[in-house]
Amino acid sequence: MEARRALVERLQRRAVEAPVWYRIQLAALALLGFSVLAGSLIGAFGMSVGLIVALAALKPALLAHLFKLVLIPLIFGYSVLRALWVRIEPPDGYRLAPGEAPELQAEVERIRRAAGAPPLAGIVIDTELNAAAASVPRLLGLLGHRHFLVLGLPLMQALSCEQLAAVIAHEFGHLGGGHGRFGAWIYRVRLSWFRLLQALEARQAWASGMFQRFFGWYAPYFNAYSFVLARENELAADRIAARVSGGGQALADALARTCVLDGRLHQGFFPALDQAAEQQPQPPERLYRDIGAALRHAHTDDAQWLDRALDRDLGLEDTHPPLRIRLQALKAQPMPLDEPAQSAAERLLGPLLPRLEQVFSERWRAGVQEQWTARYQQRQAQRDRIAVLAQAERSPEQELEYLLLAGNFQPGDQDQLPELQAAVARAPQLLEGHLRLGASLLDRDDPAGEAHLRRAMALEAACTGAVLERLYGFHQARGEHQAAEQVQAEFLAWQDAQRELDAHRFRLSSDDSFLPHGLSDQALASLRHALASVGNVRRAWLVRKVLGAGAQGDHYLMLVQWRGLVFSRSRALQRLVDAIELPGSFQVLDSGDRRRYASALRRQAGMPVWTRGR
Repeated sequence: MEARRALVERLQRRAVEAPVWYRIQLAALALLGFSVLAGSLIGAFGMSVGLIVALAALKPALLAHLFKLVLIPLIFGYSVLRALWVRIEPPDGYRLAPGEAPELQAEVERIRRAAGAPPLAGIVIDTELNAAAASVPRLLGLLGHRHFLVLGLPLMQALSCEQLAAVIAHEFGHLGGGHGRFGAWIYRVRLSWFRLLQALEARQAWASGMFQRFFGWYAPYFNAYSFVLARENELAADRIAARVSGGGQALADALARTCVLDGRLHQGFFPALDQAAEQQPQPPERLYRDIGAALRHAHTDDAQWLDRALDRDLGLEDTHPPLRIRLQALKAQPMPLDEPAQSAAERLLGPLLPRLEQVFSERWRAGVQEQWTARYQQRQAQRDRIAVLAQAERSPEQELEYLLLAGNFQPGDQDQLPELQAAVARAPQLLEGHLRLGASLLDRDDPAGEAHLRRAMALEAACTGAVLERLYGFHQARGEHQAAEQVQAEFLAWQDAQRELDAHRFRLSSDDSFLPHGLSDQALASLRHALASVGNVRRAWLVRKVLGAGAQGDHYLMLVQWRGLVFSRSRALQRLVDAIELPGSFQVLDSGDRRRYASALRRQAGMPVWTRGR
């Protein structure tokens, strides 16, 4: 982060002192990515053509004898082309059909023409409090782009028509080159590289891995290099929005309102929704109708959230300039956050609005139903346990358990600290007590909480990362930068150790030792059912790998013997990985390679956990 910050600050100075030289360097860096892609393809296929020409010139008969030699670069070129043949999907959400929500489509088209943006391939409505212009490249942008406008339903529910029009004009400012053709090209290239990197990371082929390593370095570096221009582009898009909407006031109001409503959602509405899972057995049926109502109505903390938004520095993780900078550039101040008489969603979506609220709500409800029910049942079980403990003569361990459970149901202003300190002193071996007491003390700005959190780390290594993050935030908030840096160094060392443990977990070595799998009867039955469903497994052996000190959770190794002819071992193994579930990380392998390793695993496992026909 410090290296990236230094690079961005250096480039900010260069963009001011030598803007032409900065743009030349940025263009060269952008072309480097395309050069790597084109060079790989041309080199691979050019080598094949060159070999054919050379052999034909020397002795045509050699072509028949050395045909396999010619195939090697052809296969490589095909692998490269397949790795780069990435299908980047349009944005997720509800895509408006032609003629659907005609008032919205007419308003979007009016703004698009005024902003000088290219035609849209579609309008997509999703569930975010946001809007975006999404450009989907054809062949990484070499064959142009398809452009989509993405509008969040909560955003439309919260803004007036004038405010939403200004936001849409801002997004069209990106597509229409409001920041110049060069800036628009860089804007699309940034998105293309990151979307390519995401697609490559999802693939397992060796050629994909080769490009993943390059773009894993290149995409973040290009992002840092183009960061200065990206922020300039946001301000240029703001200027387009101000021109199209007849001044900057509508956009200023929309920006301020969005920042305030984001705070209201994440600090008010969603925490209350989380608490509702503990009180009612079923999730609400019309969540997005409730969100719309919550966003439209004023809140007593709106002024406080606006002040926080105006003071916030977004750092290097967001290419949008801070709110105060954008308002200064627009020469506007946000007006009081009055409730709109009619929201943009009501005006522009018409009868589609309740249908979208229902569709999005049902989709959300189906996704959280299982977790919601489990949370409610857990809370009920806690209440039952509190009632039992309240009537019993409690041991020190039970006393601490009682306090921890009761604390989950007490109001936030009720002080439980003295009783908690006494209970932790009587039962110092319990992890949960040190975690709760340490966090409570830090919340009171008491440094004594650090000792309890570090004691929790000693009792359970799995909580190390969360504890160190909490301590880092505590020291930073107190201005204790040296202590914060020491915790950060400790966290980075812990991360390095975890990476090494993870690498050892999946690394196959002749030094590996194995234990019996130790699965419960239920887990074993589920595994056998999954193996039976795959269809082409004759036998399977399962063991647990002995991991080093500090490793968290079990790691399983499964060796399979195939039934019949298998045309693609990698695909067959992937089908197995997708089908089975184990209570820890796992690998599936066959004896196609690493035969000695497979033999040792089979000897250690003993009887197969699965044999077809049994």
